[in-house]
Amino acid sequence: MDLNTLYRTVIMDNYKNPKNKGLTKSDDFHFVHLNNPSCGDEMNVEIKIKDGVIEKINQDGHGCSISMSSASVMSDVLVGKTVEEARKIINDFYEMVKGNDNIDEESLGEALAYMGVRQFPARIKCATLSWKAIEQAIEEVMENGEK
Repeated sequence: MDLNTLYRTVIMDNYKNPKNKGLTKSDDFHFVHLNNPSCGDEMNVEIKIKDGVIEKINQDGHGCSISMSSASVMSDVLVGKTVEEARKIINDFYEMVKGNDNIDEESLGEALAYMGVRQFPARIKCATLSWKAIEQAIEEVMENGEK
């Protein structure tokens, strides 16, 4: 199996069997909603951070396979990371989809499957929507004090 086939398999598996899908709407979580008006993708995320570590991320939304599968992967990759580690991984993800190969591939894990998105500039917004939402959630939590 070549690398592109493996990446397509990861994307489709996470689209069909999303991880951490569904929101609790609990006060223990911080909620953020973002949308991509150019294509109609919508993303809701909620995050729980304790002692500077991401304990849980839930995601839910609707949109294309790239957008929804990326949310699944993001919610899995970042759990258990410190806020600083998560910020670095998020930045590496953005850099990767823009075409920069100077990234920590190991920390990205399954998120490497979205490397091919760089060849389709219109799909970069799809792949990064959930990452932008969780980045905003992390910043809001850290600004306002952890929940």
